[in-house]
Amino acid sequence: MGKGSKAVPEWASKTVITKYLYKTIRMLKNEGLNQTLFAVRYVTGRYFKLKSIKKEFYLTKEIREMQESKKFPVMPLISIIVPVYNTDERLLREMIQSVLDQSYGKWELCLADGSDLEHSYVENVCLEYAARDTRIRYCKLEKNLGISGNTNAAIKMSSGEYIALLDNDDLLAQGAIYEVVSAINETDADFIYSDEATFNIKPSDSDSMHFKPDFSPDYLRALNYICHLSVIRKSLAESVGLYNSEYDGSQDYDFTLRVTEKAKKIHHISKPLYYWRIHAGSVADDISAKPYAYYAAQRAVEAHLQRVGLPGKVVFSKAVPAMRVIYDLNKHPLVSIIIPTCDHVDLLRQCVESIFSQSTYDNYELIICENNSKSEETFQYYKSLSADPRVHIVTYKGEFNFSKINNYARQFAQGEHLLFLNNDIKIITPEWIEEMLMFTQREDVGACGIKLLYPDDTIQHGGIAMGVCGCAANLCPLYPREHEGYMSRLAVASDMSACTAACLMVDAEVFDDVGGFDEELAVSFNDVDLCLKIREQEKLIVFNPVAEAYHYESRSRGYDKKGEKKKRMEREKELLAKKWPSYYEEGGDPYYNRNFGKNSISYDA
Repeated sequence: MGKGSKAVPEWASKTVITKYLYKTIRMLKNEGLNQTLFAVRYVTGRYFKLKSIKKEFYLTKEIREMQESKKFPVMPLISIIVPVYNTDERLLREMIQSVLDQSYGKWELCLADGSDLEHSYVENVCLEYAARDTRIRYCKLEKNLGISGNTNAAIKMSSGEYIALLDNDDLLAQGAIYEVVSAINETDADFIYSDEATFNIKPSDSDSMHFKPDFSPDYLRALNYICHLSVIRKSLAESVGLYNSEYDGSQDYDFTLRVTEKAKKIHHISKPLYYWRIHAGSVADDISAKPYAYYAAQRAVEAHLQRVGLPGKVVFSKAVPAMRVIYDLNKHPLVSIIIPTCDHVDLLRQCVESIFSQSTYDNYELIICENNSKSEETFQYYKSLSADPRVHIVTYKGEFNFSKINNYARQFAQGEHLLFLNNDIKIITPEWIEEMLMFTQREDVGACGIKLLYPDDTIQHGGIAMGVCGCAANLCPLYPREHEGYMSRLAVASDMSACTAACLMVDAEVFDDVGGFDEELAVSFNDVDLCLKIREQEKLIVFNPVAEAYHYESRSRGYDKKGEKKKRMEREKELLAKKWPSYYEEGGDPYYNRNFGKNSISYDA
């Protein structure tokens, strides 16, 4: 290589570019433009994001010196808990070294060893390190107690105020415990978790990062997204009974569910502090390696639902190994479906007929709110509907204002739950009402939205993220309909900051308590504002992608791309930012990890 030349990164090599160019052309031909754009955005964004994040495993000299010299007001002893069993010697040494490399020095490493006689070197390695550093504590168990029993033995050895859970072949980033202690000082949390990465040989070869949301109880009931790194106040861990061997294979999941049920303060550190090693036979590599873990997870969620008093059935999601909770409906309440409309009778007819033909839930009424229609065909259609006792036609005579129209129509709604629906929606999922109602019936939930699709079967709405793309944005547009999304976020129920009111169910009492839609937001972001007001009341907004509908977006109202419409949208954008400034700060949306960036709407870059 000549003087001054630079190594060409792997992704930019001629061979790789040629390969991807061929793939792109082939996909463009076979899959079309939308799918091709999606794939290009996914691959390139993922590469550059991973490239920048992977550097965080190691500390620079300057940062290490700063962290080592830091004196926190509270300097807790952190007990790092490791159940050891027949661990490969190289992996064991690397794990222990990652603890020794921590920049925060007030820790102890508790090693409970259940290895058999054929792996006696494990004891020798552990004793070797314990002789070098008094912070390393080792216990050779009389027999292997299983993963739960061995973990409990390590916890019982500990003397720290907090315990940090580490597998015997994984690694901690060099600043992991420092970041945890910093969070403890800032929040006084009794449960802390971080983002994580998977790797094969060394941290720098990591090709998968799990950037997590802040605590999301509905997402947790679908899968153990919290996983690693988990740090728990020891008294909290002891109060829930430590690990239960009945759930071996998913013992961490069961433990996390029980801990989060009782924790007073849960804090998420949006940095990958834990590096999870992938190797043959690990769940990180393939759930089929330990299928019993899947069934243990199902039983763990079932037990959790019983403890928190939420009757329901736990089934396997199409996104393996995730779960799907089908909550029992505790009543059969009236649901008021509110549809604002102006002409475009073809869309309204399609919407109404899809409700009638698809819906399996039968206790609903339609409040169709007429707003300035001109076509005689529209009024003839209203007349044909008026014979149906479920349908009520009401008229709002003012100029178009989405918030005013829906607030007006609400006066005529008799239901305990309000289902706001655009006239350009076509229902696909027969149980769409039940899939929202089972969430809005809960005391802790204020609203529920569903997955909306463009007519070409790509995603239009996958929930809404705040502070993204300059304001608020629908997530995952143009993803293929069947795509499970980043860490199954398009396949399982999870909590969001907002969902679109193109199809949104809201508890009627909650809607009234927050004052309905803000009528200053005449067209745009009124649904976002409504959801944020609901969240301000400490209620959850649930996105449930199991229910789907087509959205023939903006055919009746048009787009806000130019002229007065664009000016009006910019005014409403400014008003939303003024009302909710905290959501525009770094990491302002608790359910959208800061590592995705301010210009991303795909969870990937």
